[in-house]
Amino acid sequence: MKSLLSLNPMIWHYRGRLLLGVVFVVLTNIFAVWAPSMIGEGVNALNDANRDFLVPLEQGVDIDELSDREVRVPDNLQMLASVFGTDARTSLAPTSRQDVLDLVVWIGLMQAGLFLLAYLIKGVFSFLTRQTIIVMSRLVEFDLKGAIYDHYQTLDATFYKANDTGDLMNRISEDVSNVRMYLGPAIMYSLNLTVLVSLVVGVMLYIDPVLTAFALLPLPLMSAGIYFISASIHKKSDAKQQAQSAVSSFVQQHIAGMRVLKSFHRERAAAERFDLETDRYKMRVLDLVKVEAMFMPLIVLLVGLSTILTVYVGGHRVASGHLDLGHIFQFVFYVNLLTWPFASVGWVTSLVQKAEASMARILDFLHAEPAVQSPSEGGRTDALSPAPSLVFDRVSWTYPETGIQALHKLSFEVKHGETLGITGRTGSGKSTVLQLAMRMMDPQEGTISVDGSPLASWSLPALRDGFGYVPQDVFLFSDTIANNIAFGSRGLDPQGPEVKQAASDAGVSLDIEGFDQGYNTLLGERGVNLSGGQKQRISIARALIKKPHLLLLDDCLSAVDTETEDAILTAIRRQEASCTLMVSHRLASLRGADRILVLDEGRLVEQGTHAELLAHGGLYATMHAQQQAGV
Repeated sequence: MKSLLSLNPMIWHYRGRLLLGVVFVVLTNIFAVWAPSMIGEGVNALNDANRDFLVPLEQGVDIDELSDREVRVPDNLQMLASVFGTDARTSLAPTSRQDVLDLVVWIGLMQAGLFLLAYLIKGVFSFLTRQTIIVMSRLVEFDLKGAIYDHYQTLDATFYKANDTGDLMNRISEDVSNVRMYLGPAIMYSLNLTVLVSLVVGVMLYIDPVLTAFALLPLPLMSAGIYFISASIHKKSDAKQQAQSAVSSFVQQHIAGMRVLKSFHRERAAAERFDLETDRYKMRVLDLVKVEAMFMPLIVLLVGLSTILTVYVGGHRVASGHLDLGHIFQFVFYVNLLTWPFASVGWVTSLVQKAEASMARILDFLHAEPAVQSPSEGGRTDALSPAPSLVFDRVSWTYPETGIQALHKLSFEVKHGETLGITGRTGSGKSTVLQLAMRMMDPQEGTISVDGSPLASWSLPALRDGFGYVPQDVFLFSDTIANNIAFGSRGLDPQGPEVKQAASDAGVSLDIEGFDQGYNTLLGERGVNLSGGQKQRISIARALIKKPHLLLLDDCLSAVDTETEDAILTAIRRQEASCTLMVSHRLASLRGADRILVLDEGRLVEQGTHAELLAHGGLYATMHAQQQAGV
């Protein structure tokens, strides 16, 4: 349970609920153990009345000869009578056979009534137990999911490239649910088992140590069986969780790429792969279920053996005069009372093993340190200046997953009010420049500075608050258009004029106003009910509404026409307080830039204005000629 120990601080936070739950567990089991004693005492009282009165009367003995005898009163009835200041034995000397029968019926009804009352009170405390311990587990579950989600947001882009979305979702849902089952039912039933066994065994030893030894004889065998089975459960539970993550990742990817799937008519192939993944998951689940299924038969068998031993040995003890008949009934109740708690040992062990495997998977992420972090102390927390500058000084970056060098000793500067264009062939490192500029990852060589300070010296929130970013792969939330645009600026009213102005600057206002619900139109997943150009322009509006000091555009005009492109670029240039980095493979989008960098295999091969680069006759001029010719 090494991984589960990490939950102790969260449990301690709700220690009041847990301690109150322990109190309710103890009270629940006190009444659960008290109830069978009424059956035992009642049977003893009825057996004595039959032996002392009814049998002699049947044999012809006169009632007057039995006047010195009293009907035995169960201890609990005497205790109850003493509460009301009376003696239950004073009026229990019968004067006729009918008196004996009436007293027998009265004792039976009173014992049955007290038995039901004890179980009613037990039920109340059992309800309160769940309202404390189970609620505590739900609260810890809420805190744990919050901690995981908060940590997910601190991790860098490299982490998300290395891990599947489906697997991440599975760990914050299925794995956390397994942990909650440990925090709630597993802890509750473990406490219940500990308290109940202590009380039951204590009462049984008080009544007859010899019969107790025989009744509990099968328990060591049960413990040994549980020990060997639980080790297998841990291994199979971990394998099952991994298979489930694989299924989640597969489904998530294929639902997100459904249009590609259909356009290539690959539904049958996807269904076959899905069958393979789910078959693998099914086999892991069946392996786990087969092992778990061994618990209940084992426990029921051993509890049945305890019952047989109790009746057999108890009968001999009664015959020899060492035990009252009612105590056999009481022991049978106690053995059966232990059936579910001991049966729950297997279930609880399974829950603990699943939770241990799940918590280990969760800790893999919680212990993952983001490669990009704010400085621990002394970092800049002020906002970017109204006239920022961005400097790359001999920056290099190699992707660790592939070993491909994206940038090699790249140097340039973007000053206030300047628009810098970046172009090059596919894979030349254009998008990597923007990722490094936003400090989504840190350069392996060289330095990147903003406002004269290295990026690593800035607080990440303060740094990124000054950036506006439009990604190449547009992402829109399943929300209204207004909320998607307002997402770019915290605290902004989605119905305010700023949203409409940003949409107008991005050249998408007319499209939005043409929808039936206008800005309140609800988008499907990733904006599926919009065209590619509409999604790009809404993403641009989301960046422009922020009025960023540094605007980063990653090939975001590829799906718009030339006229709309010119209007958007004009609106961008009106943002006088910002400097702009514009990545594009379409050279027409860069012709108005103050300066253009041309990258090839991560190296800066040319730079200058549009006219200068054309006159130079290098790579830029070649690309321009190819695009003009429609190649």
